[in-house]
Amino acid sequence: MVASRRGASARAPRVSFTAGESGRIFIGDCVAEMAKLPAESVDLVFADPPYNLQLQGDLKRPDDSRVDAVDDDWDKFSSFSAYDDFTRAWLIACRRVMKREATLWVIGSYHNIFRVGALLQDLRFWILNDVVWRKSNPMPNFRGRRFNNAHETLIWAAREPGGKGYTFNYEALKAGNDGVQMRSDWTIALCTGEERLKGGDGKKLHPTQKPEALLARVILASSRPDDLVLDPFCGSGTTGAVAKRLGRRFVGIEREKAYAAAARARIAAVAPLPAPALASFMTAREAPRVPFSALVERGLIAPGARLCDAKRKVEALVRADGAIALGETVGSIHRIGALAQGLEACNGWAFWHVPTAAGLVSIDALRAQIRAQM
Repeated sequence: MVASRRGASARAPRVSFTAGESGRIFIGDCVAEMAKLPAESVDLVFADPPYNLQLQGDLKRPDDSRVDAVDDDWDKFSSFSAYDDFTRAWLIACRRVMKREATLWVIGSYHNIFRVGALLQDLRFWILNDVVWRKSNPMPNFRGRRFNNAHETLIWAAREPGGKGYTFNYEALKAGNDGVQMRSDWTIALCTGEERLKGGDGKKLHPTQKPEALLARVILASSRPDDLVLDPFCGSGTTGAVAKRLGRRFVGIEREKAYAAAARARIAAVAPLPAPALASFMTAREAPRVPFSALVERGLIAPGARLCDAKRKVEALVRADGAIALGETVGSIHRIGALAQGLEACNGWAFWHVPTAAGLVSIDALRAQIRAQM
């Protein structure tokens, strides 16, 4: 049986979202339910659509035991053309609800991801990256007739051609990756153990449940706290659970009632992380400008105080107007810092310190106090 996948009437009632709403799941066809959402309301889409695996009969191991593979009706399509029509419909529906600066992630295998990628380009999405999810514990190839299929592919795309204004938390990802740029190949284990949802019979509830670590990286990379995340193929609710934990709002769509019920219970049990753990990573370029004179005006450094370098070899006088003086020369913290070192340029915020009874305090640390208040 192949399920019907039709859209909704243009007169379908619209759903509104309130600030702080952490998770709603609608049951029904994804295209029809997305038609009810407000236009340009979503900041990020993560889509894990049917892969159209095209299984021909049971998949068995060499000992003739049956593999618990994906053979549900929702993954069955009559032809590639039918799958393309379905994919085109849900991508168009996603595009309508995405903000202009929003991005979309879609995950798939070799069975479908190339067809999805072509349709994304046909619909004028702007592909930013393809990311290889390398599974550290993949299912083996039981018959030994092909390579062990140890990865899936994610496509990350912006809504608008040219891809401008979208969120990419580059500096935060780099900081969490030991100061090295985050690469487009991610080694993450399959969902196993306690994270895997089980049904009443003790078997896995959903055949394609994704690991929370994968969704965490996607959401942390391409959204900000309080952003609205949409998953049009909600399944077991991994996207919603991770979004709530990371302080994002979430809306999901799922056509299978049993999956939707499990996802709702799972998301309800999640507690958001404390605000300090979710604060956006602010780069130097994004940080509000604080002139050195503001430190003097706010009393963090008194006029007449002395600044010095980290080794206390050089001293400069702080003037009431926010300039500093080295001998007869007066200038900015950067110009005088360069002069003190015989250099062409200097980052004065890193060079100068204030002597205190507890030791040297970087003027950059004092600037950070003002930025925190801003």
